[in-house]
Amino acid sequence: MKSTKIYEIVIEQIKEIVKRGELKSGDKLPSERDLCEKLEVSRASVREALKSLQMLGLIESKHGEGNFINENFENSLLEPLSIVFLLLGSKSEDVLELRKIIEPETAAIAAKNITDEQLVELKEIMDELNNNSDIEACAILDKKFHYKIAQATGNHLISTIMFSISSLVEKYIENSKVHTINKILVKNHHEEIWRALKDHDSNAASIAAQKHLELNHIV
Repeated sequence: MKSTKIYEIVIEQIKEIVKRGELKSGDKLPSERDLCEKLEVSRASVREALKSLQMLGLIESKHGEGNFINENFENSLLEPLSIVFLLLGSKSEDVLELRKIIEPETAAIAAKNITDEQLVELKEIMDELNNNSDIEACAILDKKFHYKIAQATGNHLISTIMFSISSLVEKYIENSKVHTINKILVKNHHEEIWRALKDHDSNAASIAAQKHLELNHIV
Protein backbone atom coordinates (compact mmCIF):
# COMPACT_ATOMS: atom_id res chain seq x y z
CA MET A 1 0.00 0.00 0.00
CA LYS A 2 1.27 3.46 -0.92
CA SER A 3 2.51 5.45 2.09
CA THR A 4 1.35 9.03 2.45
CA LYS A 5 4.16 11.57 2.14
CA ILE A 6 4.52 14.29 4.76
CA TYR A 7 3.89 17.10 2.27
CA GLU A 8 0.62 15.42 1.19
CA ILE A 9 -0.52 15.48 4.82
CA VAL A 10 0.43 19.17 4.95
CA ILE A 11 -1.69 19.83 1.85
CA GLU A 12 -4.71 18.22 3.51
CA GLN A 13 -4.12 20.21 6.69
CA ILE A 14 -4.00 23.48 4.77
CA LYS A 15 -7.19 22.49 2.91
CA GLU A 16 -8.86 21.82 6.26
CA ILE A 17 -7.88 25.32 7.45
CA VAL A 18 -9.63 26.73 4.36
CA LYS A 19 -12.70 24.50 4.86
CA ARG A 20 -13.05 25.69 8.46
CA GLY A 21 -13.15 29.26 7.21
CA GLU A 22 -9.93 30.29 8.94
CA LEU A 23 -8.63 31.37 5.52
CA LYS A 24 -10.80 32.80 2.75
CA SER A 25 -10.30 33.91 -0.86
CA GLY A 26 -7.62 36.57 -1.06
CA ASP A 27 -6.27 35.92 2.45
CA LYS A 28 -2.55 35.70 3.02
CA LEU A 29 -1.25 32.37 4.29
CA PRO A 30 0.94 32.27 7.42
CA SER A 31 4.68 32.37 6.74
CA GLU A 32 6.53 29.11 6.05
CA ARG A 33 8.00 29.24 9.55
CA ASP A 34 4.59 29.78 11.15
CA LEU A 35 3.14 26.89 9.12
CA CYS A 36 6.03 24.67 10.23
CA GLU A 37 5.27 25.44 13.87
CA LYS A 38 1.48 25.21 13.49
CA LEU A 39 1.55 21.93 11.56
CA GLU A 40 4.66 20.54 13.30
CA VAL A 41 6.47 19.61 10.09
CA SER A 42 9.74 20.53 8.38
CA ARG A 43 10.14 23.60 6.17
CA ALA A 44 10.92 21.32 3.19
CA SER A 45 7.54 19.62 3.59
CA VAL A 46 5.76 22.97 3.81
CA ARG A 47 7.51 24.24 0.68
CA GLU A 48 6.62 21.09 -1.25
CA ALA A 49 2.99 21.38 -0.14
CA LEU A 50 2.81 25.06 -1.12
CA LYS A 51 4.31 24.28 -4.53
CA SER A 52 1.67 21.58 -5.11
CA LEU A 53 -1.17 23.87 -3.98
CA GLN A 54 0.13 26.56 -6.34
CA MET A 55 0.08 24.08 -9.24
CA LEU A 56 -3.50 23.15 -8.35
CA GLY A 57 -4.48 26.80 -8.45
CA LEU A 58 -5.50 26.94 -4.79
CA ILE A 59 -2.85 29.50 -3.86
CA GLU A 60 -0.77 32.09 -5.66
CA SER A 61 2.66 33.38 -4.71
CA LYS A 62 3.32 37.13 -4.87
CA HIS A 63 6.98 38.10 -4.96
CA GLY A 64 8.03 39.85 -1.78
CA GLU A 65 4.57 39.51 -0.24
CA GLY A 66 4.02 35.80 0.42
CA ASN A 67 1.41 33.20 -0.48
CA PHE A 68 -2.30 33.99 -0.85
CA ILE A 69 -5.49 31.97 -1.29
CA ASN A 70 -6.34 32.41 -4.96
CA GLU A 71 -9.47 34.55 -5.32
CA ASN A 72 -10.61 32.33 -8.21
CA PHE A 73 -9.41 29.03 -6.82
CA GLU A 74 -12.81 27.36 -7.35
CA ASN A 75 -12.55 27.97 -11.09
CA SER A 76 -8.99 26.66 -11.16
CA LEU A 77 -10.13 23.42 -9.54
CA LEU A 78 -13.34 23.04 -11.52
CA GLU A 79 -11.96 23.70 -15.00
CA PRO A 80 -10.24 20.26 -15.13
CA LEU A 81 -13.59 18.70 -14.13
CA SER A 82 -15.24 20.44 -17.06
CA ILE A 83 -12.55 19.03 -19.37
CA VAL A 84 -13.13 15.54 -17.93
CA PHE A 85 -16.82 15.81 -18.89
CA LEU A 86 -15.71 16.54 -22.45
CA LEU A 87 -13.30 13.62 -22.50
CA LEU A 88 -16.06 11.27 -21.34
CA GLY A 89 -17.79 12.01 -24.63
CA SER A 90 -21.13 13.26 -23.30
CA LYS A 91 -23.86 13.08 -25.95
CA SER A 92 -25.56 16.27 -27.14
CA GLU A 93 -28.89 14.93 -25.90
CA ASP A 94 -27.45 14.46 -22.42
CA VAL A 95 -26.08 18.00 -22.34
CA LEU A 96 -29.43 19.42 -23.46
CA GLU A 97 -31.34 17.41 -20.85
CA LEU A 98 -28.99 18.69 -18.15
CA ARG A 99 -29.39 22.28 -19.29
CA LYS A 100 -33.20 21.90 -19.29
CA ILE A 101 -33.05 20.79 -15.66
CA ILE A 102 -30.73 23.58 -14.52
CA GLU A 103 -31.19 26.72 -16.61
CA PRO A 104 -34.93 27.58 -16.42
CA GLU A 105 -34.90 27.50 -12.60
CA THR A 106 -31.56 29.32 -12.59
CA ALA A 107 -33.11 32.11 -14.67
CA ALA A 108 -36.10 32.25 -12.30
CA ILE A 109 -33.85 32.71 -9.25
CA ALA A 110 -31.65 35.21 -11.09
CA ALA A 111 -34.72 37.32 -11.87
CA LYS A 112 -35.25 37.81 -8.14
CA ASN A 113 -31.66 38.72 -7.31
CA ILE A 114 -30.01 40.26 -10.37
CA THR A 115 -28.44 43.70 -9.88
CA ASP A 116 -28.41 46.67 -12.25
CA GLU A 117 -24.69 46.16 -12.74
CA GLN A 118 -25.19 42.52 -13.73
CA LEU A 119 -27.94 43.52 -16.16
CA VAL A 120 -25.50 45.92 -17.84
CA GLU A 121 -22.86 43.17 -18.04
CA LEU A 122 -25.37 40.76 -19.63
CA LYS A 123 -26.43 43.42 -22.14
CA GLU A 124 -22.80 44.00 -23.11
CA ILE A 125 -22.30 40.26 -23.69
CA MET A 126 -25.49 40.15 -25.81
CA ASP A 127 -24.36 43.11 -27.92
CA GLU A 128 -20.94 41.58 -28.48
CA LEU A 129 -22.53 38.25 -29.39
CA ASN A 130 -24.99 39.85 -31.82
CA ASN A 131 -22.16 41.63 -33.64
CA ASN A 132 -19.95 38.55 -33.94
CA SER A 133 -20.07 36.03 -36.77
CA ASP A 134 -17.25 33.73 -35.71
CA ILE A 135 -18.71 30.36 -34.60
CA GLU A 136 -16.17 29.67 -31.85
CA ALA A 137 -16.35 33.23 -30.49
CA CYS A 138 -20.17 33.06 -30.47
CA ALA A 139 -20.11 29.77 -28.54
CA ILE A 140 -17.80 31.30 -25.91
CA LEU A 141 -19.94 34.42 -25.56
CA ASP A 142 -23.16 32.38 -25.43
CA LYS A 143 -21.68 30.22 -22.66
CA LYS A 144 -20.60 33.39 -20.84
CA PHE A 145 -24.13 34.80 -21.11
CA HIS A 146 -25.67 31.78 -19.39
CA TYR A 147 -22.91 31.60 -16.77
CA LYS A 148 -23.49 35.27 -15.90
CA ILE A 149 -27.15 34.45 -15.30
CA ALA A 150 -26.06 31.70 -12.90
CA GLN A 151 -23.83 34.18 -11.06
CA ALA A 152 -26.77 36.59 -10.82
CA THR A 153 -28.69 34.07 -8.68
CA GLY A 154 -26.38 34.92 -5.80
CA ASN A 155 -26.25 31.18 -5.10
CA HIS A 156 -22.64 30.04 -5.06
CA LEU A 157 -23.57 26.39 -5.59
CA ILE A 158 -25.56 27.13 -8.75
CA SER A 159 -22.80 29.23 -10.31
CA THR A 160 -20.21 26.58 -9.37
CA ILE A 161 -22.25 23.82 -11.05
CA MET A 162 -22.71 25.97 -14.15
CA PHE A 163 -18.98 26.66 -14.30
CA SER A 164 -18.19 22.95 -13.98
CA ILE A 165 -20.23 22.20 -17.12
CA SER A 166 -19.16 25.34 -19.01
CA SER A 167 -16.85 23.55 -21.45
CA LEU A 168 -19.64 21.08 -22.24
CA VAL A 169 -22.10 23.90 -22.90
CA GLU A 170 -19.61 25.76 -25.09
CA LYS A 171 -18.87 22.67 -27.20
CA TYR A 172 -22.58 21.85 -27.46
CA ILE A 173 -23.41 25.35 -28.72
CA GLU A 174 -20.54 25.26 -31.19
CA ASN A 175 -21.51 21.84 -32.56
CA SER A 176 -25.20 22.75 -32.83
CA LYS A 177 -24.30 25.60 -35.25
CA VAL A 178 -27.27 27.45 -33.78
CA HIS A 179 -25.56 30.80 -34.38
CA THR A 180 -25.25 29.99 -38.08
CA ILE A 181 -28.72 28.53 -38.59
CA ASN A 182 -30.86 30.64 -36.24
CA LYS A 183 -28.79 33.66 -35.17
CA ILE A 184 -31.79 36.03 -35.26
CA LEU A 185 -33.88 33.66 -33.11
CA VAL A 186 -31.00 33.26 -30.64
CA LYS A 187 -30.74 37.06 -30.45
CA ASN A 188 -34.50 37.36 -29.83
CA HIS A 189 -34.47 34.63 -27.17
CA HIS A 190 -31.55 36.18 -25.29
CA GLU A 191 -33.28 39.56 -25.34
CA GLU A 192 -36.47 37.93 -24.06
CA ILE A 193 -34.56 36.35 -21.17
CA TRP A 194 -32.82 39.66 -20.46
CA ARG A 195 -36.09 41.62 -20.38
CA ALA A 196 -37.61 39.12 -17.95
CA LEU A 197 -34.56 39.45 -15.72
CA LYS A 198 -34.76 43.26 -15.96
CA ASP A 199 -38.44 43.11 -14.93
CA HIS A 200 -37.55 40.71 -12.09
CA ASP A 201 -40.22 38.37 -13.48
CA SER A 202 -39.19 34.87 -12.40
CA ASN A 203 -41.93 33.05 -14.28
CA ALA A 204 -41.22 34.86 -17.55
CA ALA A 205 -37.47 34.28 -17.15
CA SER A 206 -37.99 30.55 -16.63
CA ILE A 207 -40.32 30.27 -19.64
CA ALA A 208 -37.93 32.27 -21.83
CA ALA A 209 -34.99 30.06 -20.83
CA GLN A 210 -37.02 26.91 -21.57
CA LYS A 211 -38.10 28.33 -24.94
CA HIS A 212 -34.47 29.10 -25.77
CA LEU A 213 -33.41 25.52 -25.02
CA GLU A 214 -36.23 24.17 -27.19
CA LEU A 215 -34.63 26.07 -30.08
CA ASN A 216 -31.43 24.10 -29.45
CA HIS A 217 -33.51 20.91 -29.52
CA ILE A 218 -35.00 21.82 -32.91
CA VAL A 219 -31.54 22.50 -34.32
